[in-house]
Amino acid sequence: GITRGAAVVSPFADGEISVDIKETVRAKDVYVVQPTCRPDVNGALMELLVMLDALSRASAERITAVIPYYGYARQDRKVSPRAPITAKLVADLLTAAGADRVLTVDLHAGQIQGFFNIPVDNLYATAILSKRLIALEGMQNENDLVIVSPDAGGVRRARYLAHILERETSLAFIDKRRSKPGKIAEMTVVGDVDGKTAVMVDDMIDSGGTIVKAADVLKQHGAKRVFAVCTHPVFSNHAERRIQDSSIERLIVTDTIPLTEDAEKVKKIEVISVSELLARAIANIHLGGSVSSLFKAVEVIN
Repeated sequence: GITRGAAVVSPFADGEISVDIKETVRAKDVYVVQPTCRPDVNGALMELLVMLDALSRASAERITAVIPYYGYARQDRKVSPRAPITAKLVADLLTAAGADRVLTVDLHAGQIQGFFNIPVDNLYATAILSKRLIALEGMQNENDLVIVSPDAGGVRRARYLAHILERETSLAFIDKRRSKPGKIAEMTVVGDVDGKTAVMVDDMIDSGGTIVKAADVLKQHGAKRVFAVCTHPVFSNHAERRIQDSSIERLIVTDTIPLTEDAEKVKKIEVISVSELLARAIANIHLGGSVSSLFKAVEVIN
């Protein structure tokens, strides 16, 4: 391993952010690790921007922003006539602050990579999630699996999980009808889940309402067991309570966002780390190796 770079990040008396790099970075290949997530999304983003600027002005050769969870990713398009596209704004800010490259995990919308004029490596956690999934008790000999996307937009992710499991699986998805933003009026299962073990896969869980209701609908349609895997545990508005009381038998998430204290107490929720995946990506970038090889499920699992 290597030692972490010496830097001090602290607030001024008026709340502004101060960054002091305590060692030389001139002509160095620098990686700044900072998820832009709770408890202070905006503060985390500002810390990252100030750090990037400090490194750039200190003549670092190359600066890579390692952002396990890319905040504001859901604001990737205009949803009303006068709405911002904040994911693009964040991309512009990162570039202006001095980032030469961005490394992230499971972007909510892949097209965000096109918001940048610098390289963006979007790693997928699906393979390491699947490795833990198939290690669960009773899953090794489970021959009646159905991979379920909680919405039509995530079918590609569900198909990828089905592919890397390397066993006979079927696909299904939940068709949602919303009465208004954030309120789901109706859910319909598209596909056969009767008598099968259902595994829902999503990139993030926010309030938990969608995935919890989807689990109930799957049970109503005859699913014998329901599991879920998710990369980013956003967990707002007491999501962990909904998960605890849900039909979901086990939820596997990653540590791109630290769990809340309440979520850590929920036995249904299990966390696996993406640290090795990120470390391998950083090593490959530094040595001029292939990052796309990390997208191949077999290599990640092995």
